[in-house]
Amino acid sequence: MEQKKSEIVYNSAKTWQVGFFALNNTATNLYMFLFMFIAYYATGVAGLLVVAVSSILTFSRIWDGITDPLIGFFIDKTRSKFGKFRPFMLCGNIILAGTTAIILFTTHLMPESIRLVYFIVIYMVYIIGYTFQTASTKAAQTVLTNDPKQRPMFTLFDAIYNTIMFVGGQVLIASVLVPKHQGFTMGFFTETFLIVMTASGIFTILALISIWKKDVEENWGSGEVVRTRFRDYIPVIKKNRPLQMLIISASTDKLAALTMRNSVVLVIIYGVMMGNYDLSGKLQLITAIPTILITFWGIGYAKKLGIKKAYVIATKLSLLFIALLFVFMNAIDLTSISLTPINGQTVVFLIIWALLAGVMNIGGNIVIPMIADCADYEVHQSGRFIPGMMGTIFSFVDKMVSSVSTALIGFLLASIGFKEAFPTVDTPRSPELYGMGLFFFIGIPVIAWVASLIAMKFYELDGVKMNEIQQAIHDRKQKLEIEIEQA
Repeated sequence: MEQKKSEIVYNSAKTWQVGFFALNNTATNLYMFLFMFIAYYATGVAGLLVVAVSSILTFSRIWDGITDPLIGFFIDKTRSKFGKFRPFMLCGNIILAGTTAIILFTTHLMPESIRLVYFIVIYMVYIIGYTFQTASTKAAQTVLTNDPKQRPMFTLFDAIYNTIMFVGGQVLIASVLVPKHQGFTMGFFTETFLIVMTASGIFTILALISIWKKDVEENWGSGEVVRTRFRDYIPVIKKNRPLQMLIISASTDKLAALTMRNSVVLVIIYGVMMGNYDLSGKLQLITAIPTILITFWGIGYAKKLGIKKAYVIATKLSLLFIALLFVFMNAIDLTSISLTPINGQTVVFLIIWALLAGVMNIGGNIVIPMIADCADYEVHQSGRFIPGMMGTIFSFVDKMVSSVSTALIGFLLASIGFKEAFPTVDTPRSPELYGMGLFFFIGIPVIAWVASLIAMKFYELDGVKMNEIQQAIHDRKQKLEIEIEQA
């Protein structure tokens, strides 16, 4: 459906198309969620050492540094009857399912002498599939809609899906699957994988349907054919200041979210410090509805005043609420937090956590439509339509930060004595573990969000600027159409 606003004819999307396409991100997030527990498989089932696993997940990003730009280049060069993005979405999900199954069901069966190498090789292929699909989520934003007031809608759906997935997933893990399988055993990983594979496959199909009529040639840029070579990507990154600043903001936000949600960190906070790991899912489930309502408010704000302003305010509020959480957690006995019976300390914790989770959802998810803004900025500046490159940059950042988060947690825990195994719910409390848990849960997010706010001071793509850019691209398209008719 097309909408006229001043002289611009926007390539608008139906609400269901935006909602279904956001499921493509959920499809890959499901695998990311599963791999948050991969350290328990690698150390507990496959018998690999903690430091070795942490190193693998970090240094495999060298492979990312090679594959991500190549995949982005191929996306930008693709002009098939099946579209530019859909082939990569479908192939990516198939690769994710296949490689995850191979890792989980065969690594521990390999001879011990080649087990580590085997894990690394299959994991490298997994990374390619993950890049295929995650890059498409970012890049295809450009063809889904170019309406500045509609792009934030993706964030709303994405935030709702992520809240349901991460909260519901943690409830399922902590309250059902871990007790059922008596820990992170092979049975646990088998059942979790089957759930993830099925849900992710369904979500990918719905996302493909949503973008079927959008992923067509007339929506690929301004209509100009600007030759882009692989070596042109470095000058693009150097000159696109909004892209540089968004990379910093997106990567630090990702670091904050992944560290707080890391399975080991949750075991430390809820299982060791609070003495009840089951609370990790139940408390988040109780705050899910308030979290979604806060997200609704944030997206409404973004539609009125622009994505950048909403992002900055959400990040500032995140800092405020996490500071309150830090003060509160140090002022009480954490083992007093309980739902049986519920008490005043638990109510206060729930209120602070609901507010924090809500504004974190806004800030963490709203960066995805901002990637499309950076891609449109590049079209405006140079005429190059290279959403694939933009998408793979952020896909690389996504995976690099997730591995840095895992490695950081692994190395810091090893420094206080956890060299061969991660803390479990049966690990005794200690001052060292308490301090490390607070650093993971609060310290790292604070550092990350401060960096985001600094970067946003140099990010110029506010609501006014994006209207100017869409107007200029529209005028360029009209001029090109007139020139073709006159030729």
